Amino acid sequence: MYFYRTFLILLFLGPPCNAQEQPQESKEINIVHGANFTKDETKYPGASIFSKDDRQVQFQHQGADIWCDIAIVYSKENRLKAIGNIRLEQGDSIQMTSGKIDYDGNTKLARAWENVVLTNTGMTLKTDTLKLDREKQEAFYNSGGTVIDSANTLTSKIGTYFMVPKKFQFLDSVHIENPEYTMDSEQLDYYKTSKNAYMYGPSTITGETYKIYCERGFYDTKIESGYGIKNTRIDYNNRIIEGDSVFFDKRTEFASATNHIKVTDTINKGVIRAHYAEVFKAQDSVFATKRAVSISVVENDSLYMHGDTLMITGKPEERVLRAFHNAKFYKKDLSGKCDSIRYDQQSGVTQLIKRPIIWNVENQMTGDSIHLILDKETEKMDSLKVINNAFIISYDTIGKKGYNQAKGINLYGKFEDNALKTIDLVKNTEVIYFMYNDDDELVGIDKTQCSAIRMTMANNDIENITFITNPDGDIFPEKDLPVEARKLKGFIWRGDERIRTKDDIFDDDDNNIQLVKIRGIDHPIDIDAEEEERQNNEGDPVNKNTNPKSQTTNPPKNPPSKKDTKPKKASVK
Repeated sequence: MYFYRTFLILLFLGPPCNAQEQPQESKEINIVHGANFTKDETKYPGASIFSKDDRQVQFQHQGADIWCDIAIVYSKENRLKAIGNIRLEQGDSIQMTSGKIDYDGNTKLARAWENVVLTNTGMTLKTDTLKLDREKQEAFYNSGGTVIDSANTLTSKIGTYFMVPKKFQFLDSVHIENPEYTMDSEQLDYYKTSKNAYMYGPSTITGETYKIYCERGFYDTKIESGYGIKNTRIDYNNRIIEGDSVFFDKRTEFASATNHIKVTDTINKGVIRAHYAEVFKAQDSVFATKRAVSISVVENDSLYMHGDTLMITGKPEERVLRAFHNAKFYKKDLSGKCDSIRYDQQSGVTQLIKRPIIWNVENQMTGDSIHLILDKETEKMDSLKVINNAFIISYDTIGKKGYNQAKGINLYGKFEDNALKTIDLVKNTEVIYFMYNDDDELVGIDKTQCSAIRMTMANNDIENITFITNPDGDIFPEKDLPVEARKLKGFIWRGDERIRTKDDIFDDDDNNIQLVKIRGIDHPIDIDAEEEERQNNEGDPVNKNTNPKSQTTNPPKNPPSKKDTKPKKASVK
């Protein structure tokens, strides 16, 4: 009986079945253990049927072994159907089990179904149906699958596993489950060795303290660090960060953005726009530069504040905003500029420091420093202080004869309904004022000195002047006061510098900034090559579990100065 069974095996399968004697490149499927043999021409014409005895049927083909309970072999076509408890092994690293399999020895293509499980060095792929292409070293499913490795559990409707780069390409309803976060995407490439994910199409990452959305980006799933370069948004603590390229690192509690940035304070409803920004969660701070502007609401009107550099620090109710180097601000009835601005939310005081100047409607005010005070309860302008060398000037809009002027050591102004109502000048005060009657005829020019002056305003013009303590002066007819005597010492009219629109807060350098080129959008790069380079580079910041200063270097511990700022570049296909 043994001789007869062996004869039939030789008849249907050809040359002797010793695997060691087969040429390595032979395309024929070789039988290692045939066990029981039969034929059924009605059901399986031209096929040989093998079933297990005390051990499973075993076949070998070009470096792979297949075990099963039943095998239906079509020797002329060099293919087989395997049924029951199937195990396919390729080398020491790849193993696949399933309930059924079709295998073609000519194309080295296997189609497995019924509880398919593919394992490869620490990775497990589970699906209902899987196509394994041994020639291309690829595995493919389109009926839903689950991948489990040491870091994540990944699911999708469609997936391809590329064995050489150890890369997965997931499509349709991609989901990553991690103990620290979840990720959902329409398309995602995942590298098994590095645990790096590259996202294409709408993608959302949700962690305990953050939420990231992008339509193209990179994420290191081990350390929760990455970037988005298309329609990116990060909800981070009490801020929303948006930009062309946005970087995030959980470990250092740091995020940054490059080009067309918008940072929204969700508590105070303030907004910062710029072309480069950094957010430090631990310090609850924001650093912004490159056409940076802060936008906040005061009395139902937008207040725009600009500087070469903007910095916001402090807790939500204790924010401090600093704008330094060429600082400017604009509100429809109030604007100004100086070297630097400091706004303290807790006190409601805005300080204009170094050569400050403000314009309130037609009134120009200067001094060594200027303070604007906000009523925190009503969120309306309450008062202003001009400290040292206070000088207020307004053009004579009636007769166009010159300028109304008042000066003193200090100036104190009080707002009502968003308009200056009273102005008090104290110490060494002087006034030059053009006086008109009800018919707008010039009565004379008042030129007076005294210890203190109070001016009452109406319709943004001087309604009344009260001289306090020993006034010394007179009202001169126009002809009796020479033109050169109609200006107080220190008079400088700066009307051509006045900020009349929100766009005036930016100069030519701001408007002509050359934006950084974000890699990977217009000209996609070779992600497989970059990933291989990243894995082989021990100093790579992502592999070193560090955070980019650009999107490839360590972030500063404290917000850098403008000269240290370097926009980040993202790299993604």
